[in-house]
Amino acid sequence: MREILGRRRRLRFRRKERTARLDAAVAFAVEWNWPVLPGASLRATTRTATGAACSCPDPDCVVPGAHPYDPGLLAATTDERMIRWWWTRRPDAPVLLATGGGAPCAVSLPAVAGARALAALDATGMRLGPVVATPTRWSILVAPYGLERLGELLYAKDSVPSSLRFHGEGGYLLLPPSAAATGQVRWERAPLAGSARPWLPDVEAVVDALVEASTSTPGGGSRLAY
Repeated sequence: MREILGRRRRLRFRRKERTARLDAAVAFAVEWNWPVLPGASLRATTRTATGAACSCPDPDCVVPGAHPYDPGLLAATTDERMIRWWWTRRPDAPVLLATGGGAPCAVSLPAVAGARALAALDATGMRLGPVVATPTRWSILVAPYGLERLGELLYAKDSVPSSLRFHGEGGYLLLPPSAAATGQVRWERAPLAGSARPWLPDVEAVVDALVEASTSTPGGGSRLAY
């Protein structure tokens, strides 16, 4: 009897989780005009350390459940009908944001360094927008920037840690409530409830703190994983 009840609870949780992903994808696209698409999903396996593998054809995928695959990144859209069609057929798919253009960009760094960077920015009174977190990496969403602008900004630095990642034009980012092989994706700093569209800082305003936090944290803060 306990086994049956436990199975029913798991099924209810999975249905709720699937509905949450669809609802989130629609909200991002329709309310905030963020182009999204479904990513590759996780599938259960006993062959990996995480107990999960990617639904893409690559048996050695290094970012299971955390990248675009069928459709490709260029398919990202704000069309509600397309989004509902995708997630009705693939309810377990993670939600991917296509960064750049008119959509938010992001800078991500290992989790420990990310926590240090946020503390440093908070101490200066810096206004931050949404921050996305996984157990291994944190991503600070910023206003759209171009590669030329980013290049000039980074060129002025003495060095830039390799653990920093820049999600700009042609990039993507996992959004909550997705799940990857490294764990659940969540809001470390959630958008303000009822926001017409989340406010985003310029990349210049945050990059110094992110570089400093990554440089001063042993090993960059954690292993370099998504």
